[in-house]
Amino acid sequence: MDIFKDILNLRFIDYLDVVVVALLLYYLYKLVKGTVAINIFIGIIIIYGAFKLTGFLDMQLLNGLLKGFIEVGIIALIVVFQPEIRKFLLMVGSTNFGHRFKFLQRFKFLKTDATSTTDVDAIVSACNKMSMSKTGALIVFERNNNLDFLTSSGDEMNIKVTQPIIESIFFKNSPLHDGAIIVSNNIVKATRVILPVNNEKNIPQRFGLRHRAAIGVTEKTDALALAVSEETGHISYFKDGEFIAFEDTSQLVSAIKKDLA
Repeated sequence: MDIFKDILNLRFIDYLDVVVVALLLYYLYKLVKGTVAINIFIGIIIIYGAFKLTGFLDMQLLNGLLKGFIEVGIIALIVVFQPEIRKFLLMVGSTNFGHRFKFLQRFKFLKTDATSTTDVDAIVSACNKMSMSKTGALIVFERNNNLDFLTSSGDEMNIKVTQPIIESIFFKNSPLHDGAIIVSNNIVKATRVILPVNNEKNIPQRFGLRHRAAIGVTEKTDALALAVSEETGHISYFKDGEFIAFEDTSQLVSAIKKDLA
């Protein structure tokens, strides 16, 4: 009964505190899910649990060692989780709350039928056609992180996504074919966008600046990217700064739709 009394005596600010912490933990989980960082995160939890357990059992020597590791380890964590921290700050500072999504859509993890409005089938079909003609292309899908800081480097657009539109933008004689395009909610937001290039990762020599740019933008934000090689016609899919393997077109479409949802 005392527990129920305590719950009833909670203030509104206490409930708000719990909700905010839950949201922060949810977005933290989203950032590290599917990456190597999730294993590091689990390791930290285990070490912290061991620290508390050794304190409870009065194991002073081991507890002291773990305490020292935890106190100094915060600096190492900032280095290890630097990409995730950058993404988290971008997510917090995103202006998408106002003009791209309604606020309640941020709670889409409560829904079971979340879908993207982007016509992924049309985009992948265009990439397949460009692949056959070895037409280079770089398509960036905006998700939670707002990419307006990148659109300003190119030409802002407001064009509905269709297969012919994508193909015409990257047509070799088109004035818009250089650089990347940014797609958000089935709209081409910008063309000829200049993306940050990753020079640190070792990628196969057959891949060039498009692929390094795709790695760079997906590493620094939560965006997704598709690149079509001008040399080989190969289609590559990127997420979290990594190549995502797929066996065929249908698997690629499913993967993009899942990641956009």
